[in-house]
Amino acid sequence: MSTLADLPPIDLAELTADAALMTRVDRKYVLPSSALPGLVAALPDGTRRLTIDGRTDFGYRSVYLDTPELDCFQSAAGRRRRRFKIRTRRYLDSGDCWLEVKTRGARGATVKQRREHPDPDGLAAGLPFVRAVLSEAGVRLPASLDFRPSLVTEYRRTTLHLPDGSRATVDTGLRWSDPEHPVDATLPGRLILETKSGHGAGSLDHTLWQAGHRPDRISKYATGLLLLHPDLTGRPWRRTLRRAAAD
Repeated sequence: MSTLADLPPIDLAELTADAALMTRVDRKYVLPSSALPGLVAALPDGTRRLTIDGRTDFGYRSVYLDTPELDCFQSAAGRRRRRFKIRTRRYLDSGDCWLEVKTRGARGATVKQRREHPDPDGLAAGLPFVRAVLSEAGVRLPASLDFRPSLVTEYRRTTLHLPDGSRATVDTGLRWSDPEHPVDATLPGRLILETKSGHGAGSLDHTLWQAGHRPDRISKYATGLLLLHPDLTGRPWRRTLRRAAAD
């Protein structure tokens, strides 16, 4: 196999039943697009790609919500134990929209909770849900709960199911934009591959390490803000961006 299209399919119901992974260990890798064929060829037998109505890659549009003081961004930049992230996610192929809240669980695991949401560009009726999730996770609520759109990301995603029960996503065509100003940014010739496992490293992580790739400190939200607003402080993500530009 040399392309993602060569992988056998798995439908959404089976993927969700076998590997929902709402609490998981995430590892992200920023890779040159040219590295993908070699990685696909090295995938273990039994790897499948999500297929819905004959489609194997899907358009995503996420709107990140933050306070005017950028509490979400600052909590991540400071690596606070109780950091959090809020976004709406719209699946462009189906039109479905969800409100998602990410927090940190035990041993640094990512915990995602979500609910269907009627407004892809705002929080509105979802604020009680956000408040409840953050309180349950022990997150100290910001002084202001004035969450408003701070960044928009758009990309195409392919989802893989690995035979060890882990998952991976391959995001291409990434574009970040400022919801209030007509500016955007991209990472030309780069993709973001993210592995998601219930515990420890999955089989794809080992494949990546054997090929010389190591996890990167990257957040689509934080990275996009830094690309659009270079005055912000975010040293770990700046290092990742410098390495990506140098490859």
